[in-house]
Amino acid sequence: MRIGFIGLGNMGGHMAMNVIAGGHDVVVHDIRREAAERHLAAGARWAATPRGASEDREIVFTSLPGPAEVEQVALGEGGVLAGASPGTIYVDLSTNSPTLMRRIHEEFAGEDVAVLDAPVSGGSKGAELATLAVMVGGPEDAYERAKPVLDLIGDKVSYIGPSGAGAIAKLVHNLITISARVIVGEALTLGVKAGVDPEALLEAVQNGSFGQGNLIHRTVPNIVYQGAYDNVGFALDLSLKDLRLALELAGEFDVPIALGAVAEAEVAEAVDAGLGPLDSSASIILQERRSGVELRAADAIRSWQDDG
Repeated sequence: MRIGFIGLGNMGGHMAMNVIAGGHDVVVHDIRREAAERHLAAGARWAATPRGASEDREIVFTSLPGPAEVEQVALGEGGVLAGASPGTIYVDLSTNSPTLMRRIHEEFAGEDVAVLDAPVSGGSKGAELATLAVMVGGPEDAYERAKPVLDLIGDKVSYIGPSGAGAIAKLVHNLITISARVIVGEALTLGVKAGVDPEALLEAVQNGSFGQGNLIHRTVPNIVYQGAYDNVGFALDLSLKDLRLALELAGEFDVPIALGAVAEAEVAEAVDAGLGPLDSSASIILQERRSGVELRAADAIRSWQDDG
């Protein structure tokens, strides 16, 4: 296929190389021409502008730092929209604003150019090895047309839903990941300062249910998405007891536990609401009530066997 690729940084550079290795006719662009040297050596051609990288292309990819850059490259003078022809598919691989992607979708639709928001996860190593997760939102027919090329970028390519859905999924993923890193930092510093060897502490966490991925692979699909909070693996009121013990330990050793304190307040409110006997994940019910949405999927894929 005739491909345009704009943005050859830590992620985009590797992804573009994998597309070239797939045997496609690739034109590349970046604000730094030197970033394209290996791509040109591998057979790609250079375009001086985003518009040039979009002309006579079946698919145009962008991999850029954020919404401001995507908006400028997609909609600005000399951008993708100025060069794309009817029937072209524009795929943004950046972590981006779903609101912006929906606006770009609407503006490109007027020129009969389909838009996919397709953020990726897996880091620069995943980009190099083509083992990225690719979360795609937009018209499903455009997704099907673009998927053979997306498969060169990642080995976990999935269609999430209409325009903006891919961007939303990536932001949810990152919110969970980044927040978890903060609480992991709090918890590990507490354990080490309280006297446990760091390597032994890490092994203990890795061997436990969190380290084995139970939260995402078992609890969410088998309990939360089924509304099966009475399928008790570990009770919420016991979770509150454990959180309070951890906070007491943090006070004893003068370790700040900001997110831990927030979690304790949340779980305490859930217990006060009568949810204590339910599964420890039942604190999520409070968030469901506040948000006016239930997390349910009767046909949720169970990644792990339901042991309840």
